[in-house]
Amino acid sequence: MYDVYKIRRDFPILSLTINGKPNVFLDSAASAQKPSKVIETMHHLYMNEYANVHRGSYYLSEQITSAYEEARSRIHQFLNTKSDKEIVFVRNATEGINLVAATWGKKFLKAGDEVLISEAEHHANLVPWQMLRDELGITLKIFKISDEGEYLEEEYLKLLSEKTKLVAVTGMSNVLGTVFPIKKMAEQAHQNGALFLVDACQYAVHQKVDVQDLDCDFLVFSGHKLYGPSGIGVLYGKYNVLDSMPPYQFGGDMVDTVTYEKATFNEPPFRFEAGTPAIMQAIGLGEAIKYISSLSMENIFKHEQELTTYTTNALSEIKGLKIIGQAKDKGGVFSFNVEGMHPQDLAFILDKEGVSVRTGHHCAQPIVNRMGYESLARASLGLYSTKEDIDALVAAIRKAQKFF
Repeated sequence: MYDVYKIRRDFPILSLTINGKPNVFLDSAASAQKPSKVIETMHHLYMNEYANVHRGSYYLSEQITSAYEEARSRIHQFLNTKSDKEIVFVRNATEGINLVAATWGKKFLKAGDEVLISEAEHHANLVPWQMLRDELGITLKIFKISDEGEYLEEEYLKLLSEKTKLVAVTGMSNVLGTVFPIKKMAEQAHQNGALFLVDACQYAVHQKVDVQDLDCDFLVFSGHKLYGPSGIGVLYGKYNVLDSMPPYQFGGDMVDTVTYEKATFNEPPFRFEAGTPAIMQAIGLGEAIKYISSLSMENIFKHEQELTTYTTNALSEIKGLKIIGQAKDKGGVFSFNVEGMHPQDLAFILDKEGVSVRTGHHCAQPIVNRMGYESLARASLGLYSTKEDIDALVAAIRKAQKFF
């Protein structure tokens, strides 16, 4: 059984009070809270086992290297990659996409080639391609979604062609909650000779990911959204693709041999991990993945889908509130506008009630603008969210409406 109330006890911060009220944390899409096991593991390692990795032949270094590479192995299993050599540690998904753009993109793209993205992309999966467009002369194409936030296959296929060299798309929109059919989209991209990149920052948090089944060429996610620490993320790439890419940064541990005249470079993934890595963060992410795997992604998905339906129904009953993004295939992200109330004013009042939501354009300004807004409030669910959290959100919104 999935006992969400028992699970909540694993997250110390959820027991805090905010302005004298229970902590109703509804901003997990921005950054999720951390279970005790992640916090305790990192604390223990700093206190008892810290050393640098890959470089020492002494006990502490060997122990921490083993733990660090075990974390990589856990991610390999979590994503069902063919090999742990397909897992590159980066700071976050943003760095992962920038790595692909700066290495694969600069090596293989040329003027006239096309990169295809959706209207719903986070800035991290838009701006790097704009920069390549301006530098290399490639064409950046953007396929439309519906006014309700639905994926439109005909719009995708309309722009997908033999000129398309890369499709880069979110698995789940951080504004609309729309879940894209990335497996089918990847197949269609490959039929046109394009590679396929998935921004799985939201997608990997809420449902099982199998990169071999999806057959994507790249996939990125951020550890801090997956109940792990900040400062660590993952770039998955098919090994043959990674092996064709030049290094992203240069320095220690990413080289094979170095002389004053030249350098040769290590194999993937180490080729892309220059310098001392985020050791404890990587191990913390491995511990977070161990934790959520113990709950099972299938159970998490079922819990959150039930809560997504509950939230949709509850918010829909509030007069003057409009949910932005109502796709049939939708995850637990709810951007909304309350008539006559600026989102920032709403968030201020919600905070007084202990309810944490996000406001602004959510690092996805074009899609917020395309939906007709400059700023939106956003409530987002995590594996620890409850119906009581949603009831508190609804009550706080109704209270806020009395002030306007």
